[in-house]
Amino acid sequence: MAKSTKTRTHDLKLSKREREVLLELSRSRSAPAGQVERARIILSYVDGISISEIARDMHTDRTKIQRCIKKAKELGACESLEDLQRSGRQPSITPEAKAWLISIACQKPADLGYPHEVWTQELLATHARDHCLMAGHPSLSKIRKGTVNKILMEEGIKPHKVSYYLEKRDPDFDEKMKDVLCVYQQVDLIKRKGQKADELPIAVLSYDEKPGIQAIANTAPDLPPVPGKYTNIARDHEYVRHGTVSLLAGIDLIDGRVHGLISDRHRSSEFIQFLKQVHKAYPKKTRIRIILDNHSAHISKETNAFLAKLPDRFEFVFTPKHGSWLNIVEVLFSKMTRTVLRHIRVQSKAELVSRLEQYIAGLNDEPVVFKWSYGINGSLRTQK
Repeated sequence: MAKSTKTRTHDLKLSKREREVLLELSRSRSAPAGQVERARIILSYVDGISISEIARDMHTDRTKIQRCIKKAKELGACESLEDLQRSGRQPSITPEAKAWLISIACQKPADLGYPHEVWTQELLATHARDHCLMAGHPSLSKIRKGTVNKILMEEGIKPHKVSYYLEKRDPDFDEKMKDVLCVYQQVDLIKRKGQKADELPIAVLSYDEKPGIQAIANTAPDLPPVPGKYTNIARDHEYVRHGTVSLLAGIDLIDGRVHGLISDRHRSSEFIQFLKQVHKAYPKKTRIRIILDNHSAHISKETNAFLAKLPDRFEFVFTPKHGSWLNIVEVLFSKMTRTVLRHIRVQSKAELVSRLEQYIAGLNDEPVVFKWSYGINGSLRTQK
């Protein structure tokens, strides 16, 4: 480039440090493009290149070059590289109006006469426009959902979302939990001693029911995967329901055996049938301790009458209300849901029962002994 011969009345001067900073920035590949461009403009100007030549070489206009140079003269070469905050239009919505809008968002739409359970941004904007004048906030008279979204985000309010919590409804929750954990601790001590299950005077079971297992049949055959063509099983969308079954299951926490009963329902009569099955599975002198919830079938007159005929045979330890997570058998149900029951299709209810029985038999071929650690070593987990 040829240097300009025109005399500059207000030459821009750079210190040695400023020149080093600008040179490094002008060669940068990671700095913001605007800063790199300004650094190159300032260096070219200081080296005597005319504004017109700089504009032509950088494929921009003179006005932009002049603005950059003027800013560098006023603020300093390095300070002028940053973007200045522009004044822009002053916000028209007052803080009081925003606070009113937030207060509306923190109420349920149904309480204000709407059929909606939660707010949408469009509904909230409409409500604000319709009621802002009466509330004394005319600045909201033209608000739209985009502005509503910005105001809600500023306050961290998300009235369109629902998160769930569990209210503690059992006043004896802590005491019942301690009873269950005490049983797990006793089981842990038995295992550490290495005693055999058939030699113990007590058996400990974790029991619950899994109702509503559906017997669903295909209306057309499944199509298997084909290498190089179809990656997965293809299944017709339509299906036929053949009813449901309930699984009544208990895990022996000492030897890992699973006791299961599959029936159409899970009333007191089915629960008593399960107890009879367990009664036959253990020696007569063995006391059978069962961890279970307080379902009506477990405390009914029929169940109590059956237990009265076998004194000192069964002992129930009840989990607290909404404390199903304390029962280890839930781990079995979770695994069964993820493996056996996932995508299951059967031709009849009888086939479903047969496959569930086959699954339980397979578990008992190689029993898995679960260990509960919560309250014993300070962590909340099950191990196997």
